[in-house]
Amino acid sequence: MYFSGFPYLKMTVSYSLEVANARFFGFSRLLFRWKGSIYRLVYKEFLVFCGIYLFFSLFYRFLLTPKQQDLFERVALYCDQFTNANFIPVLFVLGFYVSLAFNRWWGQYTSFPLPDNLMMVVSGNVHGADERGRLLRRTLMRYANLSSVLILRSISTRVFKRFPTLEHIVEAGFMTTHELKKFESLHSDFNKYWMPLTWFSNLASRAREEGRVRDDIALRLLMDELNNYRTKCSLLFHYDWISIPLVYTQVVTIAVYSFFAFCVIGRQFLNPEKGYSGHKLDMYVPIFTLLQFFFYTGWLKVSMLAVDDMYQNLAPIVKDKHWSQSHFSIPYTLSTAAETLRPAFMGSTFDMRMSAEDLEIQQPADAPVNRQYLPVQSSLVNGFDSFLHRGKGILRSGSLPYLMDVLSHPNEEDEADEGETDATSH
Repeated sequence: MYFSGFPYLKMTVSYSLEVANARFFGFSRLLFRWKGSIYRLVYKEFLVFCGIYLFFSLFYRFLLTPKQQDLFERVALYCDQFTNANFIPVLFVLGFYVSLAFNRWWGQYTSFPLPDNLMMVVSGNVHGADERGRLLRRTLMRYANLSSVLILRSISTRVFKRFPTLEHIVEAGFMTTHELKKFESLHSDFNKYWMPLTWFSNLASRAREEGRVRDDIALRLLMDELNNYRTKCSLLFHYDWISIPLVYTQVVTIAVYSFFAFCVIGRQFLNPEKGYSGHKLDMYVPIFTLLQFFFYTGWLKVSMLAVDDMYQNLAPIVKDKHWSQSHFSIPYTLSTAAETLRPAFMGSTFDMRMSAEDLEIQQPADAPVNRQYLPVQSSLVNGFDSFLHRGKGILRSGSLPYLMDVLSHPNEEDEADEGETDATSH
């Protein structure tokens, strides 16, 4: 009906297709991906830790006198007690914090207000094939999408960069100039994302009076779905308003960083000739300490990244900006223009490559032999088509032609005559 969603909230990188089959080393290849990986997230802290550890190691081995080395070794053994005897409860504190942060992140994802259910209810219960019926349905869905734009631009930097002012929202077609005046005329100290949803309910009541909504049951269905939509918008607002208590973040950060501050000294390899317990080998590189730093810091970094005045106060119901366009795109600001080149997620199997055998249709045994290969529109074609459309800011109907190859062999005698293939190219 109208805008189906907003791909602005940055989620995890999808890799479902890459692990769809149990291939040899199939899952291991994911360990070397850079985009969305833990390596990209913690490599700076990892390099700093390695540099500090190397500094103390060289300082101990080459710059200290034997007497100073003895003192350093006693300090290292003392620090090692705090890293091995659980004086600092890193696992407990970090585990609690990770669980809390993950549940909060998943709750935000499930609270994202998708308009699909509301769109189907509006389409099925607001009747009329004339212009008035179409105007009511489009206006109702525009109000719903406007509400989600308002809440998302207040909590997401990416959405705010695309719609930095209300005038940008008007230019995009989500709001009319009359509605902007109505919106600004109501003074409120709080976020007014709910205001278009109030317009929605008032307009739905008017549609019921006009007979566009057949009965009260259909109106109740509209209101129930609207309340579900508003609840999700409200949850996003509250997630942004009420953060994880600062004391939790401070405790887990201090615990992790203090733990590895002791590790810089306590995990140094000491002279094996002096017979210190646990220091019989000089490995130079603390492999397990580096892995521990990688895991703990990765956990930490991942976790830290999460009615009266309005009654029947409707703006004039007018045709929206995109009324005459069957396909259109929403304008971008200069800082978000690169978003036009990012393909939308079409499903984990969308980029799957198919062989000729996979495309062959198997006919019943008693049917004449007829091999037919159905065309598959590749993601490259879709991506290039989208690039051409979005580059001009206008989406036109149609798509790029693609190759279709149909081979027909009714009998072996005519194979030589019917070996030609027809191809359509752009």
